[in-house]
Amino acid sequence: MTTPRADHTGQNSNAPGIHPTHTAPHRDATVDDHLATVTALLAPMFASLGPQTVELADALGRVTAQAVVSPVDLPLFRNSQMDGFAVHAADIVTIPATLPVVGEIPAGPGTPPPLAPGTAVKIMTGAVVPEGATAIVPVEDTHVESSDSTQVVIGRTRAAGEYVRERGSDARAGDELLPRGIRLASRHLAALAAAGLDTVEVNVCARVAVITTGAELVSPGRAVSAGQVYDANSVALTAAVTACGGVLGAVQRVVDDPEEMATALQFAATSADLILTSGGISQGDYEVVREVLVPLGAATAHLAMQPGGPQLTGTFDGVPVVGFPGNPVSTQISFEVFVAPLLREHAGLPNARRERLPLAVDVTSIPGKRQFLRGLTRADGTVAPISGPGSHLVAALAAADVLLDIPADTTHLAEGDLVETVQL
Repeated sequence: MTTPRADHTGQNSNAPGIHPTHTAPHRDATVDDHLATVTALLAPMFASLGPQTVELADALGRVTAQAVVSPVDLPLFRNSQMDGFAVHAADIVTIPATLPVVGEIPAGPGTPPPLAPGTAVKIMTGAVVPEGATAIVPVEDTHVESSDSTQVVIGRTRAAGEYVRERGSDARAGDELLPRGIRLASRHLAALAAAGLDTVEVNVCARVAVITTGAELVSPGRAVSAGQVYDANSVALTAAVTACGGVLGAVQRVVDDPEEMATALQFAATSADLILTSGGISQGDYEVVREVLVPLGAATAHLAMQPGGPQLTGTFDGVPVVGFPGNPVSTQISFEVFVAPLLREHAGLPNARRERLPLAVDVTSIPGKRQFLRGLTRADGTVAPISGPGSHLVAALAAADVLLDIPADTTHLAEGDLVETVQL
């Protein structure tokens, strides 16, 4: 195994490989029991990940770790909202009004001279409004009489302040520009840049490595032979990690070989704060994740849950490992139930919406198992399952917009009964 290193609790590992940091869940533990186990396993890791300062170019989609205060007034200076003419409003009370044009102010650096009463100056959008000018007359409300453009005829009166952007009218220096906990979109980055800020403090995203297992797996886009299937789990998990605010570390696929699995874990541990695996944790043969990790201290459990019964938890070189079953639906639902809420909370993102909705049809459930059925919300606000409980039905999961969370002690729900739903 690899050289020992400090784990996320700040303690040095005395031996490489798996070091259990939690109590193994009992066989047929509940979903809530296992969620508590995973939460305790990941808590030291999350505690070690403080905020960081990033450049705006790297900040899109990140979440502010604290409120951002504007260091300057916005706008920075008094400027024109329109192409037109800057005037004293008192000079255009009676129209038409003819005023001499004493110059031109383009947008750009510099301070123009004060504007004397009874005169006008041509001005461009965003240009500094000269001292003394109190209104901007848009160019479409004017016409120039003289061939040398020395006089302008104002065809419409404008009150003081019209089309003048006053300094600080958008935000004052010291005002809160962005609140804490906001996911940064392009409009937020624009506000930061307008205030002269080139960095922002954001929550640190957990680095997550993904390892999928199985000799039968083939990358999408390649030809498959008999007995092979496409590796949907690596695609699903990497996308889900990113959607939950995580940053991808190593993404690997291994065959059913313990030595190859150990090597993959060693590499993953160097690039990640958390390792996720799919497949290889059941009780049969060729269960490579279980074969490698359980002898080193990892814990497996079989949950009263469908899909997603087998689960694994442990650490490798101080890095938490959460293992999911390999069937694609089981992998995705296990991630959504046990890991997604924790990643989202740490990243400052909202959790998936839960609400109770009426059933469109009767639903039966396996006694003693908490079921997460794929469901679809109908136009009338009711929901209905769209497939059976099979953990291989990926097309049905793709067609769903919610999971129906059926308690373990519920065997039948009638049409019209309320059911807990989790938005996908």
